[in-house]
Amino acid sequence: MFLERLSSIQGRINGAIALSLVDRDGIPVESVSSDPALDLEVLAAEMLAQVRLISDQSRELAVGAVEQFTVTTDRIALLLSAVASEYYLLLVLHPEGSYGRARFELKRARLLFEGDLE
Repeated sequence: MFLERLSSIQGRINGAIALSLVDRDGIPVESVSSDPALDLEVLAAEMLAQVRLISDQSRELAVGAVEQFTVTTDRIALLLSAVASEYYLLLVLHPEGSYGRARFELKRARLLFEGDLE
């Protein structure tokens, strides 16, 4: 069920390299990728570690929960988007990919996954 949804979402985002449904501990539940050399497990673990740190700080500052976190490098962009209280979508995007479309599709995906993951 999740694999089909992930494939469909990835297909709608120009430049999407990989998409993974990840739990709060940084463990991928299901993933799709067009780059077999990409280590989604390590990327997911590292991104979630950063989100946990930022979440702790945002609670202290009373600015609200982290909904989306992005890291852009010279080779890829990593977008992490909350889809339920304990789950995130991790998108790996080519630098020339459609960042706006990626953000839109990740927000839209929240509605698709929310009911199944709560």
